[in-house]
Amino acid sequence: MLYLHDVWVNWFEGEENGYNVCHFYEWRKDDTIELLDQVPLLKVDSILYHYIENELLELPAKLLEDVHQKAYIRKNHERLQLDYCFVVSDGKGILAVDTIGYNIPIRKSRLIPRQEQMVYEMIENAQTEHYELRSVLEKKEHHILSPSPYMMSGLTRKERQLKQLLFMALDQLHTTRNPSEIRYWYTEWEPGAYQDVQNMPFEDVWRRLYEETKYGWTEKHENLCERLVKGQPFFEKLWEIEKEQKVN
Repeated sequence: MLYLHDVWVNWFEGEENGYNVCHFYEWRKDDTIELLDQVPLLKVDSILYHYIENELLELPAKLLEDVHQKAYIRKNHERLQLDYCFVVSDGKGILAVDTIGYNIPIRKSRLIPRQEQMVYEMIENAQTEHYELRSVLEKKEHHILSPSPYMMSGLTRKERQLKQLLFMALDQLHTTRNPSEIRYWYTEWEPGAYQDVQNMPFEDVWRRLYEETKYGWTEKHENLCERLVKGQPFFEKLWEIEKEQKVN
């Protein structure tokens, strides 16, 4: 088995979409960076790699068996053993995983560029490990609270977070089913459409607003998001956290 040493990781917990496991250039000063003293490295096929990267589903039992207690983390000058922690690559992407004792990839991290290069060199001539997936691989269903990668393409970490906040607010708006309210918010988004939406049903106006906001991120998106979350303490807190963030 191949091993990496002194690996810096920035864990993103409970992320089912790989676009939220941020690359090194998007790590922040207040992220918690940890040091893996030793971690096994696996070369797998692309199907399994994307399954691990973009799902929170059960990992192959043989994979877990192969990496069991072979990783160590450095904490406060101590070397602590981890049950199921490993780095996985299909030769194109690279991901560090820690199940925190479970059988699903709870925590995921990218690596720093120097260590990514090391991984590519180490696995270039390595054998691909084949593991059987118990879960049936079906086309992943994306929805407003788990947007498709196409909706997040080209956005920065802050923009992705704010966009997800906007979608959370739109989803909450959908539960109210208040025609006057949704017409108001659509007019905030598109002032020139005031007359167009006055006699439209709630669902039609909401769907129109969602369809028009789901791609890209602009000042117009940001302004709508800020207004939608105003007066809602939980959403306002998320808004403030993101607006204050600075990239390393």
